Amino acid sequence: MQTPPEHAYPTHWEADVVLRDGGTARIRPITPDDAERLVSFYEQVSDESKYYRFFAPYPRLSDRDVHRFTHHDYIDRVGLAATVGGEFIATVRYDRINDQGLPAKDPDDDQAEVAFLVQDAHQGRGVASALLEHIAAVARERGIRRFAAEVLPANSKMIKVFTDAGYTHKRTFEDGVVRLEFDLEPTEQSMAVMRGREQRAEARSVQRLLAPGSVAVIGTGRAPGGLGRTALRSLLDSGFTGRVHAVNHAFPEDLRRLDPEDVPAVRALREITDPVDLAVIAVPADSVPEAIRDCGEHGVQGVLVLSSGYAEAGPDGRERQRALLRQARSYGMRLIGPNAFGLINTAPDVRLNASLAPRMPGAGHIGLFTQSGAIGIALLSGLHARGPGDGGIAGVSAFVSAGNRADVSGNDLLQYWYEDPDTDVVILYLESIGNPRKFARLARRTAAVKPVVVAKGARHNGTAPPGHAVPTVRVPDSTVAALMRQAGVIRVDTVTELIDAGLLLASQPLPAGPRIAILGNSESLALLAYDACLTEGLRPLRPRVLASAATPDDFRAALAEALSADGCDAVVVTAIPWVGEGAAVSPGASEGAALADALRAAATAHPQKPVTVVHLAMDDLAEALAAPVQPAESHPEPAARPADPAPAPPPLPPAPARAPRPPAPTGPPPTLTARHAPPARDAEADPPRRPRREPLRIPAYPAAERAVRSLAEAVRYAAWRREAADPGRVPEYDDIQEAPAGADIERLLDRLTPDVPSGRSVPVPPQDAEALLARYGIHTLPVLPAPDPDTAVRAAARLGYPVALKTTAPHLRHRPDLGGVRLDIAGEAELRRTYAELTDFLGSPEELRPVVQSMVPRGVDTVVRAAIDPAAGAVLSFGLAGAPSQLLGDIAHRLIPATDREVAEQIRSIRAAPLLFGWRGSQPVDTAALAELLLRVSRLVDDHPEVVGVDLEPVVVAAHGLSVLGATVRLARPPATTDLGPRRLPVY
Repeated sequence: MQTPPEHAYPTHWEADVVLRDGGTARIRPITPDDAERLVSFYEQVSDESKYYRFFAPYPRLSDRDVHRFTHHDYIDRVGLAATVGGEFIATVRYDRINDQGLPAKDPDDDQAEVAFLVQDAHQGRGVASALLEHIAAVARERGIRRFAAEVLPANSKMIKVFTDAGYTHKRTFEDGVVRLEFDLEPTEQSMAVMRGREQRAEARSVQRLLAPGSVAVIGTGRAPGGLGRTALRSLLDSGFTGRVHAVNHAFPEDLRRLDPEDVPAVRALREITDPVDLAVIAVPADSVPEAIRDCGEHGVQGVLVLSSGYAEAGPDGRERQRALLRQARSYGMRLIGPNAFGLINTAPDVRLNASLAPRMPGAGHIGLFTQSGAIGIALLSGLHARGPGDGGIAGVSAFVSAGNRADVSGNDLLQYWYEDPDTDVVILYLESIGNPRKFARLARRTAAVKPVVVAKGARHNGTAPPGHAVPTVRVPDSTVAALMRQAGVIRVDTVTELIDAGLLLASQPLPAGPRIAILGNSESLALLAYDACLTEGLRPLRPRVLASAATPDDFRAALAEALSADGCDAVVVTAIPWVGEGAAVSPGASEGAALADALRAAATAHPQKPVTVVHLAMDDLAEALAAPVQPAESHPEPAARPADPAPAPPPLPPAPARAPRPPAPTGPPPTLTARHAPPARDAEADPPRRPRREPLRIPAYPAAERAVRSLAEAVRYAAWRREAADPGRVPEYDDIQEAPAGADIERLLDRLTPDVPSGRSVPVPPQDAEALLARYGIHTLPVLPAPDPDTAVRAAARLGYPVALKTTAPHLRHRPDLGGVRLDIAGEAELRRTYAELTDFLGSPEELRPVVQSMVPRGVDTVVRAAIDPAAGAVLSFGLAGAPSQLLGDIAHRLIPATDREVAEQIRSIRAAPLLFGWRGSQPVDTAALAELLLRVSRLVDDHPEVVGVDLEPVVVAAHGLSVLGATVRLARPPATTDLGPRRLPVY
């Protein structure tokens, strides 16, 4: 452990947190400069709370108390404060003690006494729980493993703070005092408690922004036009149910109401006597700090900053943006923006349009988040074109366009939409991901109950928008996409695909499998749909082509028959204008409306299977299908999207002949006990799902490829949902030596990184790397250096023939195609001859760095890697060794910790996987041993965040067992905080 010099202020302990009611507070170490703040804070605490803290009447703090509570060494004595508006609202401190409860003298003492004090006005906001998370993390950093607290029995709130935290604790009662002792090592329960609190608090903070009781528009222009006046107009036109105020310091002093909007007009926020929940700020960037100050002093809960001139404007703007965020959070406010487009809530009891959108979208069940105002406009316009009006197929529940997303981000909206009963589908357009690990965790959890569709802009290195501060991306976009899919995210490429997928998922049930029925009155259009299904990996059935003169009744009968078939999981209906007798359509009805009624009637009778329509030259059909139409009472009620995974499909028909795919794993994995599920899968109950009776809506597309692509995404997502119900286990192996490995890593870091900058990784010497890997049951085949022929002969004699002679020069390493590897050398003469050929052809021994290694059973050469990427987190990678796999990108990636189920699927997912399972008569290799190796590497990286890179290449997988022929390991000091640490808001 690295211990900072005594009295050094630990800036990394500072954090902004969201409290239970959605407000924010800043947690930071207490310093000697806080003496006046501490005295003022204590004066505002009730006598009862003081009694609970000191077990006796204690009306005021003495000078000695103030000195003791503000002077800390940040090692054995630590104090943290929660502040709002720069003033204390709560404090916590610990003092290291020995086993007798006396002040510790020995630095090895690992127990501390902890005590809290929360201002009465802020009790019940979850302040103490947040402080406990942070003081526990500080204590663990300082080598403290247990907390002890003495609490009066009547102080039930504080007892609950300790017992509800999820730590392993012991409770005793003696001399009228409850003594609580608890270990600080995080447990599955404590992590679940922390993340549950995080989710509820962040969801509540977003809910306060989306459902304000009153809104003030600061910067409302005196004349029509401009940001402020446009935002005010949008609020009023949307039918906002709360109070609206126009604020502009340039208003005439005698102006009381703004015309023609007829809303109250004031020159300053303080002139508003009622509370203001949301402030929309539309003033020049130089005037925003004053507006934020007024909002904070007035008690505004959240601010939406439409103003530009921040990080998108360059380095000065970035500093201005950071100052804006610090100022907003200092008052406990959440911030949307700056440079934001706005937010919308279509709920009938809110009707909020605090945005620059020209129209209020129809109410529905699609949640939209964008970081780009332009993309926000495109999404809203595209949805409006596909289904305008409340209750239409393209209806929106809420919309947020966060601009530079200095504070509120897509992660916050995922927290909110996870439990929002009015949102069935989440659509995100992201140009950057500020906290990728948290995003993966939240996306996985949300995707388990509702679809999450993401389009990622700025996908390539160096193209992040200037307004966004993001980690450097080291992995290619294809890898990020694969990891998103592992988390259940539906990844698309364009705004059109966002809308296409969102409409289908919002209106149709999830398909039970990939078998797609195709029917329609155009053979050509049906064949296009058939080909598109094959391209997307679906199993299309033979298309049913109706007559060109087919009537709506013919379509209804054909669709009903297809939906009732056991071998069908979904239906694609193709339609072109037909030629028929006038009696086929009721008087006054268009072709499209009549066909829409017929398709609805058939689909209503079979609500468990999705239906999508492809049309040509029938725009009225699309409009009729998108419009909200309540099913007749005689029809069965359509099933809402289930929260549970769709049922498993019946057996699939034989696939066309192709290279054999790897078989599914059978039998139990080589494990003893289940260890834990991945952190992303919190042990939380599913959010409440409000039952509702939905109008039947069917999505329509002008191209077969678009319809089938959206359906294919739904099929893949449904399969992920089924698998997510049983994600597998992270195994526990008896031979893993976690604690000794940790001690080895600490010694290596002390030895290798004394002068290495923080965050920089270092390679581990080969012998140390082999020893560390062996702690986790990963054994590498020994290699002996061969700087000359005589040494090579002695090495071979020691290892035993046959042997391999290999170069280890960086430009030849792992490149057998360049001739740097010679195998099956059977004797001394052959070894000397091979050594001479190698050095004559490729270079001198000093350049080639030859080594000798024993031969191993023949098999398939593979590569196993694990790395910590700032954009993706800990990633486990697998592929076949050699240039072809690297050039074609045939590498499979999974997030760490990987489960046995995920690793088995990872092995089978690469395109070259048939080589592992007996392709063209070859002998299958031991994939069970390969899976175990992947799981052990995953465990090593998950258990020890200091291990930032593991590279095993090649790994020769034989028919029985495997051999690791080469291994490298890299270490680095872990960052001060990770997604596993105490909850905190990010700072960009």
